Amino acid sequence: MRPPTTKRLVIANNPDEAARVLQEMLADVQARGYSDDVLFAIRLSMDEALNNAVQHGNCGDPDKTVIVEYTISDDSFKASVTDEGCGFVPDRVPDPTCDENLDRPRGRGVMLMKAYMSEVSFNERGNCVTLVKHRQCKLPIRTKP
Repeated sequence: MRPPTTKRLVIANNPDEAARVLQEMLADVQARGYSDDVLFAIRLSMDEALNNAVQHGNCGDPDKTVIVEYTISDDSFKASVTDEGCGFVPDRVPDPTCDENLDRPRGRGVMLMKAYMSEVSFNERGNCVTLVKHRQCKLPIRTKP
């Protein structure tokens, strides 16, 4: 068994830096031999978490930063994304699948993260999300046509 890969990155609050970190992270995940399905789940969820931190948490403020910490082992991927914003209450995000919210462009990110990751949690302040994907986790269950 190889030792885990662990990184802590403090990035500028901009989409280009978020994209760069995402590519670095995905290369580390791929180097561990994770399946394409797991790689897709991590890509989708981490892209959402990073963009939420830049756009919503830090309100696009270029003077703020985002902290990304992740550990990849042979069995699981764990990452946290922390912004400098005041946070939010995840339970108060409207359900995007309700009829009255179907046309609203917001609120799908948390739902997607929960659908694709093994575990999703937020700190008490609501400015840090922690995502875990177990290598053998089959979420979401895909059906073939």
